Amino acid sequence: MPTSFFTRRAFVAAGCAIAGGAASGLIVPARAAGLDPTRTVRGGANNYLPDAPIVDRIGGGGFWMTGTVRRAGDGAPLSGQRIQIWAHTTEGHERDPHSHGATLTDENGQFRLEMPQIVPAFGQPHGHLAYDSGDFETVFLRPVMPSASDTSLEAHFVLQPA
Repeated sequence: MPTSFFTRRAFVAAGCAIAGGAASGLIVPARAAGLDPTRTVRGGANNYLPDAPIVDRIGGGGFWMTGTVRRAGDGAPLSGQRIQIWAHTTEGHERDPHSHGATLTDENGQFRLEMPQIVPAFGQPHGHLAYDSGDFETVFLRPVMPSASDTSLEAHFVLQPA
């Protein structure tokens, strides 16, 4: 008769050990510990002008900056949050006040602002966004567009209470 590596008793004992370890938290599947806050991106605050006005559109439009704002930890959408946007565009440089504007997030934590087409500055087409309202820690982003011919750019914020 062939000899089995595990006897029935050893097999049951091993199964109980695995089940006991899982119940005690030693062996568990990976699980999310919460949503980490977004960190400020190097160069994101370049040419930042505090208190840019809330606007319906920056300049003549034609390009869309969109994204979401959520709370760190549980990822809940944050409504009414002020997001400032600026960029080097077909109508001005990112340091020009008329190239800056802000918008508020909707009830789903989403924002959307139309602006002129972003053009390359320092070799890269990129935008600048900031959360700077005070309820949460300030965050500056500088997303780079894959192509200068893109007509939209998306950025997402996960905010940590101040």
